[in-house]
Amino acid sequence: MRVSFIIPLYNCLPLTQAMLESLQATLPADLAHEIILIDDGSTDGTREWLTTVNHPAIRVLLNERNLGYAATNNRAVASASGELLVLLNNDLVLTPGWLEPMLAVHRSLPKPGAIGNIQLNANTGAIDHAGIYVTVKGKPEHDVTPSPCAPACGNSSCACSRPSPAVTGACLLIARELWQQLGGFDEQFHNGGEDIDLCFRARKAGYANAVALRSVIRHHVSASPGRKQNDERNSYLFTQRWEKELIELGALAWCRHHVRHEAYRDFLALPTILFYLAGLRRTPPAAALRGVKRNIDHSLSIWTKAFGAAK
Repeated sequence: MRVSFIIPLYNCLPLTQAMLESLQATLPADLAHEIILIDDGSTDGTREWLTTVNHPAIRVLLNERNLGYAATNNRAVASASGELLVLLNNDLVLTPGWLEPMLAVHRSLPKPGAIGNIQLNANTGAIDHAGIYVTVKGKPEHDVTPSPCAPACGNSSCACSRPSPAVTGACLLIARELWQQLGGFDEQFHNGGEDIDLCFRARKAGYANAVALRSVIRHHVSASPGRKQNDERNSYLFTQRWEKELIELGALAWCRHHVRHEAYRDFLALPTILFYLAGLRRTPPAAALRGVKRNIDHSLSIWTKAFGAAK
């Protein structure tokens, strides 16, 4: 299958150059592919450098003005020709063998959604992303829990994975047909939350999001200027839209927190919580759902004061 690599650019030229070099050095020799570089109004020499990029597999797109991450990716995907899309940030360092496990996991799932991978902080080497989980406060955060494959499994054809409600868009593989079915990124989000929202929509439609455990890359985390500027507003929008799902997914973290720190307060609820944590009960305990909802309600009240009531 032909793969389209979608790479939005916004300044950080040295990181972009290093990332593109690592991408070209790690792609399988027989892979049918294209690389789409789309600049979102860079002012650091990126546009001048793009005029020197001359490779048959690379196409360059230029936004007339800064559109943000969601709109920039949507525009690039609209021009893509691959059956599979791989969204990549321009501040990644791609390592040998990173792509093949993601492709293998995508092939292995009956209804594959968004496929992510393990990402290490480029400066510290610590795990920055091994999927997404929902905290006791009902907020999506990066899972940094190691989960290696079985030692006996293969490398390039390894399909070891673990399910995840969502994965980061910094390195995300998805079928173009599913992207189109979901409508791509929601441009109401601005430089944050649009990737998790896409994954939640895929999950709601019955597709399985997963992390390819044999795919490991490095990431200069949040290197783009202004990356965190709209985090609170994005979180407000996301929480309003997905409150029910966040309550259900956050129940697991609530139960773990309760057992570790607050079990002494409510012994009667403890058996039900332990059954749920052990997988002997599928429905989250009512106490956990109430606890996460209280936390979400508190956050929503703060955001409403800051940004106004939902329209």
